[in-house]
Amino acid sequence: MNKERTSARLQKLANVLEKRQKDLTLVLANIHDPHNVSAIYRSCDAFGVPRVHLYYTHTAFPALAAKSSASARKWVETARHKSAESLMEAMRAEGKTIYATSCSPKARPLQDYDLSKPSAIILGNEHSGVDNELTALADAELYIPMYGMIQSFNVSVAAALILYEASRQRKSAGLYDAPTYTPEEFDALFEAWSKK
Repeated sequence: MNKERTSARLQKLANVLEKRQKDLTLVLANIHDPHNVSAIYRSCDAFGVPRVHLYYTHTAFPALAAKSSASARKWVETARHKSAESLMEAMRAEGKTIYATSCSPKARPLQDYDLSKPSAIILGNEHSGVDNELTALADAELYIPMYGMIQSFNVSVAAALILYEASRQRKSAGLYDAPTYTPEEFDALFEAWSKK
């Protein structure tokens, strides 16, 4: 790789890191379809979500095809949790409000919430949604308003729509205009990324 290409690559890494939103995350709860999981990782990278949290208690984390997911997973960290309590403790230690996606009467439209604040959104699996034990521990429940006959999105589509709304709010609040990392965090990540 010549100097010009190296310089352009390093500049791109810095630009992407400057837009990462370290206080925004998704929790994947027992999502078993590898295509959905891969698509969610790609959306996280695209909207600047630096870390995905995994909660897999009765479904194994799917084997992801290297070709479709490796590029996004390379740039999005993964944290695993073995219990609902440890997951919630980790989210609350970071000051995040925890939202569970839901169709219950308690759920409010996605746009009603301020996702420019530290937020964690739990996405449930393709068949049964978010586990009741997680929903019970969440701070609030949200849904994406729909106007058709079918009342649910594919989980990877839902993730993209939720992250789009979060990014819209955050862009309006100017949160993509300055790094969310401390200088020390930024430098450490930049060094690690430059070796990938």
